[in-house]
Amino acid sequence: MPTGVEHTTLVAELKAVRRAGLVRLRGVELTALRRAVEHEGSGGSVEGLLRKAVTGMDAGTLRTAAAYTLGLAQGTRDWPAADRRRRAAEVYGVSVERFRKDHEVMVLDQIAEAVILLLDTAAAPARPADGAVPDTASTDRTVPADGTVPAVGGTRTHRVVEVPAGGRTLTLTVHVHPVDLLRDVDVVVSPANTHLALPETYKSSVAASLRRAGSVRGVTGDLVADPVSDELRAWALRHGTAGRPVLPGTVVATAGGALATRGVRRIYHAVVTVPRAGTNDYEVLPADITRSVTRVFEVMAAERAGEWPQLRSVCFPLLGAGRGGLPRQVSLDAIWAAVEAEAARGADWDVHVVVRDARAADLVERLPARVGPGGRSRTS
Repeated sequence: MPTGVEHTTLVAELKAVRRAGLVRLRGVELTALRRAVEHEGSGGSVEGLLRKAVTGMDAGTLRTAAAYTLGLAQGTRDWPAADRRRRAAEVYGVSVERFRKDHEVMVLDQIAEAVILLLDTAAAPARPADGAVPDTASTDRTVPADGTVPAVGGTRTHRVVEVPAGGRTLTLTVHVHPVDLLRDVDVVVSPANTHLALPETYKSSVAASLRRAGSVRGVTGDLVADPVSDELRAWALRHGTAGRPVLPGTVVATAGGALATRGVRRIYHAVVTVPRAGTNDYEVLPADITRSVTRVFEVMAAERAGEWPQLRSVCFPLLGAGRGGLPRQVSLDAIWAAVEAEAARGADWDVHVVVRDARAADLVERLPARVGPGGRSRTS
């Protein structure tokens, strides 16, 4: 960006702020944040810049957790880092360790995005007479007359991207947060391996997060039921695949378990990863991702015609881009190939994509530029 303040550098310095706390900032090297203060132009301090950035975030759990994480919440300025992390974890209702590995990463990423948003606003050119100015982040958007710079079609954690597909415009909703925070999406797709073996709930993968979110726990947090895993095992027994692998491209539908209380009706386990014998690694082929996404739409159509007539929305993570090691752009292109084909058939699905950070969301936002006017994907 023009100020020379990079997102990754901001995140690294925000981690240092979180560890040191606001009362010890004077001794912390914060080159990028101090440069950001200079370019933001209000003549404040690093603490003032961070307060302004967090205050500008959408009201809700993200902003509250961000305030506790950095000690910006009232009465927490001098709290130890461990106490601030524990309180932020309580905002999301997760363990401290779970928050550290997952939610905190997203929170710091979004604070960095909020800082960059302030700098973009400060760098915006003067408004012409009509009261609107070009948005420096995109040539086809404008900044409202109040001077704010919104994300494409939505907030920093929820964006809307319009992509030409099948002779019409398909609207993609992009969620920039952990997958277990999804709400009111009928079907969530979970990546699975050919053995349909779910990871343990303490892990941070998409599959582990959905298994954990779908589990039923007692008042003390003890596991009462593990319905997602139980249904997956029952499917394997019913289809005679217990103990042996299924083919990539297979999709197994289970209930959402406890996620049903958040409006998630079904979890579709899409088999896209093949374990490599004798290693902890996986092999993922883009063609298997495209085949799985195509199958997801087929299973949705079948279930909507049967016991689940209300199914309409579906959310995809970037399949294979985690432990599978596939580049995120490759995963997105493989998913889009199937989505595009489905749109060409005239299907009316409400398609969502969930990613963990803003950089991945930016890939989705750039999707229209990778698609021709007629909705045909371009290779790059």
